[in-house]
Amino acid sequence: MKRKMIKTSIVLLLTLTIVIAFNLTVSSYAVKPQPPADAPTLDPMLIPKFVNQLVKPPVYVPTIANGVHHYTINMTNFTQQILPPPLPPTEVWGYGGIVDKNPLTNELNSYFRFAPGPTFEVMRDTAVNVTWQNNITVPHMFAVDPTLHWADPNNIGMMLDPPFPSYPPGFNGTTYQYPDGTYAPSAQDPVPLIPHLHGGEVHSTSDGHPEAWFTSASTAKYGMNYSSNSVYQPSTPTPGEAVFYYPNQQPPTTLWYHDHALGITRINVMSGLAGFYLLRDSWEFTVDSITGQRPLPYDAYEYPIVIQDRSFNIDGSMWFPKIGLDINAHPYWQPEFFGNTIMVNGKVWPNLNVEQALHRFRLLDGSNARFYTLWFQVKPANPLLNPAPLTFYQIGTDGGYLQSPVPLTRLTIAPGERADIIVDFRNLAPGDRVIIRNSANAPFPNGVTSDPKTVGQIMQFTVMGGFTGEITQPTTIPMSLPNTVPRDVAGNLLLTPNQPSTTLTLIEKMGPLGPTEIFLDGQKWGAAISEMPLNGSTVDWIIVNPTADTHPIHLHLVQFQLVSRQKFDVKKYLAQWFTDNGVDPMTMVGLPLTHPTVNVLNLNQYLKGKPKLPAANEMGWKDTIQVNPGEVTIIRIRFSPIDGSPDYPFDPTTGPGYVWHCHILDHEDNEMMRPYIVLP
Repeated sequence: MKRKMIKTSIVLLLTLTIVIAFNLTVSSYAVKPQPPADAPTLDPMLIPKFVNQLVKPPVYVPTIANGVHHYTINMTNFTQQILPPPLPPTEVWGYGGIVDKNPLTNELNSYFRFAPGPTFEVMRDTAVNVTWQNNITVPHMFAVDPTLHWADPNNIGMMLDPPFPSYPPGFNGTTYQYPDGTYAPSAQDPVPLIPHLHGGEVHSTSDGHPEAWFTSASTAKYGMNYSSNSVYQPSTPTPGEAVFYYPNQQPPTTLWYHDHALGITRINVMSGLAGFYLLRDSWEFTVDSITGQRPLPYDAYEYPIVIQDRSFNIDGSMWFPKIGLDINAHPYWQPEFFGNTIMVNGKVWPNLNVEQALHRFRLLDGSNARFYTLWFQVKPANPLLNPAPLTFYQIGTDGGYLQSPVPLTRLTIAPGERADIIVDFRNLAPGDRVIIRNSANAPFPNGVTSDPKTVGQIMQFTVMGGFTGEITQPTTIPMSLPNTVPRDVAGNLLLTPNQPSTTLTLIEKMGPLGPTEIFLDGQKWGAAISEMPLNGSTVDWIIVNPTADTHPIHLHLVQFQLVSRQKFDVKKYLAQWFTDNGVDPMTMVGLPLTHPTVNVLNLNQYLKGKPKLPAANEMGWKDTIQVNPGEVTIIRIRFSPIDGSPDYPFDPTTGPGYVWHCHILDHEDNEMMRPYIVLP
């Protein structure tokens, strides 16, 4: 009898353990099983740190005709030395074109390709045509999951039932049979691509719409929203390419370009398809009549820096999950990818030698899902010293300059966000080192703490001797900046809505192991368009986040202002939302919605505490905003140029329209993206 009671107790204990584990999985992504067989084979602790030297991406060189700068940029596959030698090189996909100077050979005006790609540098009001060429003729290097809504050039279709083939080979045309016995076509080949200028004010036909993809000339397949627009070329496409037109009339800022093909953005960007697009204006080149200096560091004292996490195998190849979280739902898709190494500008854990001077760094979180809380740890040459973290100064956000520099010792940046900062190395001694550290949890904010020996380190600066630059390099941080943010001197937002607000709710469909789909307002990508702002309008979007993650929400076409964040009662709100929309919270039957979303009326009854106003470094134009769990985030969007002009230099009401989505790319690829159109 006693033995039977003990056995019963053990069973009850195991059952309770399983129930607790299930509840933890449902409430947070922090607890997720990773099949041990599907893991990278290169131990990050075996990769030497700060041996690689940071590469500054070179600048594309245009041809100029009738005042328009034209570039021809191709997308190809090649190998690149990402890991420090003698570790092997890595196969990547990257952008290439004619650049001012090859950083590896010093050759001038020559073709160069890299991952991340070279940088566009364009003066404001200088129109640009870019011919994008898809020269990827090999199968995808990562597993394409056709159970997601994706580009699907071979028309596999999404109505697929398990069991699914393992990867490799995945869906290669010979591994999966339909019920009628025929084989599903390949998902691995051909590869659909579509570049998107992130943060750009452009017409929707040049925006890189997710369904505007195209394949290489050898297959010449096109998405339903494909277009090729140029004021100098006909719209009939040349196979394997598209021409996009960028007017560049928005204020100077740090933009970036990356692939945006439907359902495979996460693996296309993972392969290396990303790069910087810098907009400048004359203010940066103005020499002060009194000091004889420019306002900001430039040339060798300015670096764009893209931070991306990656994992590698011992043969040098990049590792990406091959087994899904729930293989019966999606055979290869995982809710988030977190690499175990940090890559900066295409090099793992690099070093940059800096002088005792001001330096400008344009930071970009180019990772799929990882957030970074960055701080600058000083490691002095004198081991007896233990200085505090270095103060740096943020001067710009996604859409342009702030009103004035904001001193910081820590900065949290989400996937897709940019931060323009100045770092002052003048008070450090030669031989001092500064390590950019990362203390953000993954998933953010309630996940696993960053390993201080690996992903807790980003890159290193080594302080060299004194200043050797031109006398026009600044020696002081500017007091004010030429921003276009509509705020008064006290920081109050002057931009006012002229249309009713829109409430939107972020919703996860949970399975036994975690989320199987993630929705904006409960709707799938293919549902009827529900967001239809008026051209020229200003409207508040009220985004309610009852999920466990911070979601970086990004809108195409526009920049916006953060109004506030405020806590709310998640359980009560979610219960009411499920009831109003006919969703069973236990079985998730009813998701995705098959009817227009019913958002909870009288949101005020669920709010807790007082609204939290934006921090000083968030008081700039944003195109990507951190929407925190358990908070209502309000953004104020002006569907017109952010410089105050009444009209765009194009008609935003024509073409296929735009999209808004979570910039955790794994979420975006699994339904957390919605189309929107601008109405006349």
